[in-house]
Amino acid sequence: MKVIHVVSHISDEAMGPSYSVPALCRALAERGLEVELHVLAPAPELSGTTCKLQTYPLRRGLSRLGVSPAMRRGLAQAAAGTDVMHNHSLWLMPNVYPAWAVRGTRCRLVTSPRGTLAGPARSRSRLVKRIMWQTWQEQALRDSACFHATTAAEARDIRGAGFGQPIAVIPNGVDIPGPAPLPATGSGRRRLLYLGRIHPIKGIDYLLRAWRRVQDRFPEWELGIVGPDNEGWLGKMQALAQSLRVERCEFPGPAYGAAKSEVYRRADLFILPSHSENFGLTVAEALAHGLPAIVSQEAPWAGLVERDCGWWIALEDEALADCLCRVLALPLPELRARGDRGRAWMERDFSWSRIGQMMHETYRWLLGGGTPPAWIETA
Repeated sequence: MKVIHVVSHISDEAMGPSYSVPALCRALAERGLEVELHVLAPAPELSGTTCKLQTYPLRRGLSRLGVSPAMRRGLAQAAAGTDVMHNHSLWLMPNVYPAWAVRGTRCRLVTSPRGTLAGPARSRSRLVKRIMWQTWQEQALRDSACFHATTAAEARDIRGAGFGQPIAVIPNGVDIPGPAPLPATGSGRRRLLYLGRIHPIKGIDYLLRAWRRVQDRFPEWELGIVGPDNEGWLGKMQALAQSLRVERCEFPGPAYGAAKSEVYRRADLFILPSHSENFGLTVAEALAHGLPAIVSQEAPWAGLVERDCGWWIALEDEALADCLCRVLALPLPELRARGDRGRAWMERDFSWSRIGQMMHETYRWLLGGGTPPAWIETA
């Protein structure tokens, strides 16, 4: 089976698809599929995989929409010899070209919106997206033989947008790191970690206000807000922290690769107070590193409560502060026990080998028919 995956960019390490799409390609290649990943240039090399990377130049002056005649031609030429073409995300021309490429061929189109059909995502750059929708994007989605949603909430967004095709509900995977030696129980310092983009949608202002309310009660705890600046929000959050007279709080900037893993290992508790998340990959990463997590109910992580490895709370100042008061007071062994349960959950249901298997079976069903896998919604 030959599969082509298409995403606009994989160069931004702060964005989920830059990690999750190449990782999915690797997982499928490890199952013996012939996999190609087609992206706009520039792009880093894909190491440790047999997946082929194909890059295309942008047309100068039209980079905002990702216009690339070379990508359009390349996908059109490749479609005739391909079984499945899998598009990731919406609202750029690389998310339209796959639909054009498969027309008149036996190649089947799968589309992963990657959160771009959710209300908050659709409200940004509304005029441009309205034009894209009416001109190209809606028809490209109607040409899809199947959708892929990472959560049940995203599947509802797809249905709410008026599409009736089958939906494969398959979560993002996560790399499971090797076990690390635990710090000494009596080390004294404890660390609460936020890791992700410093962006208005992430609720960092709520976190700072809640931290200000609890910081004096828990002098052994410190707060790390780790991630890259988006839309100038970092400076605003630093100014807010100063005006609130927040203590023991640092903004060390972004961390990637091994450095990011080390940031998780140095923490005792993870927090994501976001206004909206399609998946929330950093939650999965934190759990995989053995951290319990506090996550807002605007992210699809009710399983934290079901599996007793974290807290799923309303995004309100008082609710966040109250939760912190309860959780920061817990003994360290209890936090670690919750983290162990979270890691076991990730190993069982979110490993890339498992996600690759589910996607492979989805493709086989799409091409061959029969009884759909249990994770596919057909109506």
